[in-house]
Amino acid sequence: MKHLLLFVILSILLTACGAQNAEPANLIPDTETLDTPLPAEINAPLIESPSLVKIYFLNERDGWGVTETQIVRTNDGGITWYNVTPPEVTETGYSVDWFVLDNTHVWLQQPDFENYPNSGFQFRTTDGGINWSKTAVPFSSAKIQFLTANNGWALADLGVGAGSNAVAVYQTNDGGASWNLKYINDPNHASAAESLPLGGLKYGLTPLDMQIAWIYGVVYAPGTPYLFRTDDSGATWTPVTLPLPQGAENSELTIEQIKFTSSTNGFMAMRSTSEEIKLAVYVSTDAGNTWSLTPTLIPGGSADFLSANEMIIYNREQFYVTRDAARTWSIVPPDILFGDIFSSMDFVNTSSGYVITQDPTNHRSLYRTSDGGATWFPVIP
Repeated sequence: MKHLLLFVILSILLTACGAQNAEPANLIPDTETLDTPLPAEINAPLIESPSLVKIYFLNERDGWGVTETQIVRTNDGGITWYNVTPPEVTETGYSVDWFVLDNTHVWLQQPDFENYPNSGFQFRTTDGGINWSKTAVPFSSAKIQFLTANNGWALADLGVGAGSNAVAVYQTNDGGASWNLKYINDPNHASAAESLPLGGLKYGLTPLDMQIAWIYGVVYAPGTPYLFRTDDSGATWTPVTLPLPQGAENSELTIEQIKFTSSTNGFMAMRSTSEEIKLAVYVSTDAGNTWSLTPTLIPGGSADFLSANEMIIYNREQFYVTRDAARTWSIVPPDILFGDIFSSMDFVNTSSGYVITQDPTNHRSLYRTSDGGATWFPVIP
């Protein structure tokens, strides 16, 4: 038997040696090389199974999160988490605003509740959360957006009442060390202006550069989107007219998100609410000068814009995926129906993404997919 086996092996070797124009075998797996280095340890305390409120992943490995009391980060796709909370911060959760520019530059905005809404504290790291600097700022709660490590915008919330929302717009060119007031519509302020109406709730600010930006939200008037643009660094604002979906004239229209995936390509998501909730997607290919309504209305959902062509929407039942700038959609039914326990999601591409869930007992879990939302496994059960 041993002689027969030796004969078979020799025959195979001789055949291989005599083969003409044979290609060398690829012994390295297609997905990942065998010598892929493990992520380096982060110089911060480990935290086991953080109860995440917010997440933001830069890629399939590097991500940041907010819990009720901590700022955390991972460099292995959510398996290991490190506590990188600024030393003076003891409460985070939904009471803070944050912005992650890259894996080293992160900002955290904390209100000063004793002088709300006129002051707050901003924490900034330039080394991935190992060290933080603290700065007093002239606003409490604000949506922060940075274009570079130095240049950024802030939309400060000055208070809501009777369908109105006073705000102030600030800019910085030194990484948040100082902020310059560009616009305010609070009628109690001596510099109040009116080009950005007091009426309507302001949900966010999206800048294209340090001159051009949009403020969006909702005004409680049927068929009227709340969308304004500035071309002079926030000094004045003009309304933007959008083509409306059929039948939207009698609906409440809420612009929920605007994101530019390049200097010219942008997405906008607008929720239309009447007897049904539909999500309309707009695209721009000319740096936001014009917006085109895409053909398909998605039944509700949360949107994640990934690139000039890619986008994912989840409506608590199934995922909608586009790879051609919302001209066509693929429906991906997940193996886990998150339903009412769905809290938020964050995708890094059309394959890899994360979902935070929160059950009726306030327990939060983190799930991950690597096949575009079809199958999910718990990273933090």
